[in-house]
Amino acid sequence: MKSLTGFILAFIIIGGINAQSGSDKEGIEKACMGYIEGFYEGDSLKIIENVRPTLTKFGYWKNEASGEYKGAGYMTFDQAVDYVNSVRIKKNFAKPDVPKKVEVLDILNHIAVAKVTAWWGKDYVLLSKTGDKWMIDQVLWEGPLGK
Repeated sequence: MKSLTGFILAFIIIGGINAQSGSDKEGIEKACMGYIEGFYEGDSLKIIENVRPTLTKFGYWKNEASGEYKGAGYMTFDQAVDYVNSVRIKKNFAKPDVPKKVEVLDILNHIAVAKVTAWWGKDYVLLSKTGDKWMIDQVLWEGPLGK
C-alpha cells in the first residue's frame, strides 16, 4: 500500500511539474516567436516586449567568396531595435515562405534555452524569467541556413 501511495504522490508531483513546464514552454515559445516576428515584420514593439535591454547577440556568417565563417560582431538591444526599425522603414520584410521555427531545448526554474530557425540561420537563445514572463537575454547564431 505504501508503494502505491508513493507512486500516486510521485505522479501528482510530476504532473504538477509538467503542467508548470507546459506554461513555461508556451511563454518561451511566445518570447522567441515575438523575437523572430519583430525582425521579420519590422516591429520594434515585439522586440521590446520579448528581449531584455541587456541583450547580447553574436553570430557567425559565411563569407561566400572564401567559404569561411567569420564573426559578424555583436548586436545590442538598441542595435536590434534600430535594425528592426530599418526593416519597417525600408519595407524589407521577410518573405512569407521563410523559416520561422522555435524549439524549446531546456527549461529550469528561471532560465531556459531554445533554438530558433529563421531566414538568417539558427539562433541558440538564452532566456530568463521574472515573475511569469520569459524574455531573451542572449543569442548566439550562425548563418546562413543549409550551408
